[in-house]
Amino acid sequence: MDLSISQFEFGQRPGVTIPTPEFLEKLTEAGIRKMVSDHYDLLSRSEVKHLFPRIDEALDKAKQRSSDFFIQICGGHPYFNENRGKPVLVRRHAPFAITPEARMVWLNCYQQVLSTLDIPEELIQSFWNYLNVFSSWMVNTNEE
Repeated sequence: MDLSISQFEFGQRPGVTIPTPEFLEKLTEAGIRKMVSDHYDLLSRSEVKHLFPRIDEALDKAKQRSSDFFIQICGGHPYFNENRGKPVLVRRHAPFAITPEARMVWLNCYQQVLSTLDIPEELIQSFWNYLNVFSSWMVNTNEE
């Protein structure tokens, strides 16, 4: 399994490949929600913790929205669309200064979480490949 982080050119929007629906089938909705929760828990202790809610209720809502998005993107129920509307994530993240370094931290936390999953590596790789490219779309600030 290759969970290496690809470089990108600031401002570029490379094509993304949606994860295989088998990722959701094997991990289940509950598994995706736990994965996202574990990821946010790591982020809340990281050097980019300022980008994430500090109040438990707000953090729980962020976990819910992110889980809903990933369930939907993996072919599951469209919770995100039902609860938040169309996922215009670049616009939703615009108020936050997301640097290339913040992207690295975000992905490093996912590397840790994904490495603990007990599902076939090719399914984890499919999800990682999506995250790796998708995350470059969220970078909106080129410098600290």
